[in-house]
Amino acid sequence: MSTVERLIKIPNAHIQNVCGQYDVFLKKIERTLKVSTVFREDQLKVIGEEREVAKAVQVITQLLVLSERGNDITEQNVDYALSLSMTEQTQEILELDREVICHTIQGKAVKPKTLGQQRYVQQMRDNMIVFGVGPAGTGKTYLAMAMAITAFKNNEVNRIILTRPAIEAGEKLGFLPGDLQSKVDPYLRPLYDALYQIMGAETFQKNMEKGLIEVAPLAYMRGRTLDNAFVVLDEAQNTTPAQMKMFLTRIGFGSKAVITGDLTQKDLAPDAKSGLEVALKVLGRMDDEIGISYLSSTDVVRHPLVQRIVKAYEDYENRQANRSRSKSHSGSKGKKQ
Repeated sequence: MSTVERLIKIPNAHIQNVCGQYDVFLKKIERTLKVSTVFREDQLKVIGEEREVAKAVQVITQLLVLSERGNDITEQNVDYALSLSMTEQTQEILELDREVICHTIQGKAVKPKTLGQQRYVQQMRDNMIVFGVGPAGTGKTYLAMAMAITAFKNNEVNRIILTRPAIEAGEKLGFLPGDLQSKVDPYLRPLYDALYQIMGAETFQKNMEKGLIEVAPLAYMRGRTLDNAFVVLDEAQNTTPAQMKMFLTRIGFGSKAVITGDLTQKDLAPDAKSGLEVALKVLGRMDDEIGISYLSSTDVVRHPLVQRIVKAYEDYENRQANRSRSKSHSGSKGKKQ
């Protein structure tokens, strides 16, 4: 195929943000799309095969627009723009940037960063009950907390209730000292972290004292009816089927419930069924009334290495599942003979 050249004008104020320190982002684009680049003052020349050059130009242009809107370009932005370019959806990254859920106490905008996260947020807007299922780092809990705080500030709900099963992650923690709150706080710490970041510690404490925000273990939900509340159940993969049924039947009028979990990180006994897994099977046909969002490794917004770790585990688990299926298939053939 013939080699083509395309020019992109990048103002000096945005060169480092778009290209990265020591051109690290630019080098990643070159490696991924098999193109080469040359800078002449504020003109970037992209050289390579026509189709790859077109993709590279589109990715760099989108990053420039994000930079001009005041965003700090991260490696995650570059990786995601490149992955979207493979499906010719790069323009979507600009649409994501428009959707702001709320702002942190430092004024940083909280918004979906991937198409999967965008669908998840939209489902939380449209449905009374939403399941957010996916690996670590996909923003399941953080986005649910942001939506809860936004609904609370807009007076759409009267209170926020955050809960998770108090189960040890494969370790015996022993008897923790202190009162009841001190004993359950370590299990609920990730929820506090998100609240402090978005709401601020002082505002959170005031609302907590008034009973407008409640952070409690799942066991404390039994026997209650949760009206006019935004309820987030985190780490739902560690619930039993009975606990999940109990939780889902607590939801009252004017409430929203978001259930988040990662089916690959269960801390239940090996022979125990996960309440999240059972609920997805039982309620799967009610997707016109209940939102179910499956997030994947492409939605991971932590350090790029985390995305690669999640993908490696996904591939490994798929290979293990295929081997198990092959063994059971060959075993059944042997029995028939």
